[in-house]
Amino acid sequence: MNKIFLGITISIFFVSVTNYATAQEIEFTTTDITDPVVIIETELGQIVIGFFPADATNHVQNFIKLAYSGYYDGTLFHRIIPGFMIQGGDPNTIDGDPSTWGTGGPDERLDAEFNNIKHNRGIVSMARSADPNSGGSQFFIVHQDSNFLDEQYTVFGRIVTEESFETLDKIASVSTGSRDEPLNPEQVRITKVTVVPRTEIPDLIELTEPERIQTNVEQPTGNQLFESEEHDIAFSAPAGWLLQQPEKTQENSPDVVAVGPKAGAMNPVISLTIYPTNGKTIDDIISDKTEELRQVVESGQLTISSQEQITINGKDAYVTNAQGIFSANGQNFNVKFKEVVIHSLDNYYTFSYSNGVDDFDSQLERFDETIDSFKKLSEDSAVEETGGCLIATATFGSELAPQVQQLRELRDNTILTTESGTAFMSGFNQLYYSFSPTIADLERESPLFKEIVKLTITPMLSTLSILNYAEINSEQEMISYGVGIIIMNVGMYFAAPAVIIYKIRKLN
Repeated sequence: MNKIFLGITISIFFVSVTNYATAQEIEFTTTDITDPVVIIETELGQIVIGFFPADATNHVQNFIKLAYSGYYDGTLFHRIIPGFMIQGGDPNTIDGDPSTWGTGGPDERLDAEFNNIKHNRGIVSMARSADPNSGGSQFFIVHQDSNFLDEQYTVFGRIVTEESFETLDKIASVSTGSRDEPLNPEQVRITKVTVVPRTEIPDLIELTEPERIQTNVEQPTGNQLFESEEHDIAFSAPAGWLLQQPEKTQENSPDVVAVGPKAGAMNPVISLTIYPTNGKTIDDIISDKTEELRQVVESGQLTISSQEQITINGKDAYVTNAQGIFSANGQNFNVKFKEVVIHSLDNYYTFSYSNGVDDFDSQLERFDETIDSFKKLSEDSAVEETGGCLIATATFGSELAPQVQQLRELRDNTILTTESGTAFMSGFNQLYYSFSPTIADLERESPLFKEIVKLTITPMLSTLSILNYAEINSEQEMISYGVGIIIMNVGMYFAAPAVIIYKIRKLN
């Protein structure tokens, strides 16, 4: 088995490492072509260019957009220096004055996306002026290794067929003038440029990963928000990662993919795959997953290091950590995975993070941030539309607000980690939200009523706060503390008032 799948264990761990680990199979909005390459046709032969979208996202998109629109048709390779590079892409070379060659391009300019890919033979990089952020349409193809250009120009692709290298050598050998311009321009005119799927190129050569400068590349920090009304979800993904929604070709295909910059053996990848729940409980999903994993684990290709059922933001979840060695394009990859399945009534959401074993921990915290940020848009809006939580409304801006926040953390981190606590909260929420929104609306309308509610709930908040100081390590302890607090509240809210009323009536 020579593929890594990302999504849900087998189905997720098996998305091709070539496609996602190297960020190649990405649907570009300008062409509707998955994993595109560009074919440049000249009188001296063809040049086929493949791309590095994870390293230079905007440059790849720009080049493919221009190629697809016919922008490069009729242009020349106008600057040719054998042993160095050939340069093309200037629209002035179609029929303009030769003195203007090298000065043309679109009005829109690209910010630099310098990366650590070396400028070796066959690399395609963006030409620019002295301003690093001045890339437009002009590009150059390296004829011989030219590593003095490294990290000074944006590498975004490379040529991928033997004919391409032969054509490169032929163009580099034509006669040139004092300004490195071709003396016979028609020899090196680009007659046509087309964008096609990589699968349509029959003579692709087997290329390894491009050589990179060995430096400690500082990873970008922060997050970018992904929000989809179609899927009714939102979450944050690491800033600087290539965030895409690839075409859904089969049930196990990821719905969202974020590909990070490569720092080790492979690109880090976070994917999300959405499945309809169809009435399944979290236990049903865990059972299905166990069966799916059984064969691949028995084959020795995958080792599961841990599995755990937890709660994330009040939802049942299941976490799997695994590791395996997989082959792709003649290379072996020692890959580590973390998968998190989040269950809800209508769908369950499978997040998966994969990276090389040596670099896995470097991006793990960012994956955990993505998981923690996950939310369903409809649930947020439902609370908003129905009036919200009477406790939160009553305590907002008051001295009790920090106490309420502590109780929320207690609920998420302690109560919901036990089966009895989860069962209690489920029943409590159904009862509580049957009347809470109405009372919360009344609180907003009447400050006096809000103060009455605040005074009323203060004893309950005080009793619940006891759990902050209790060590709960088992179901029995949770039940014991829970029953005790319920009895305490029954005493305060029902027994004590009943006794007082009885005494008053007796005195009368």
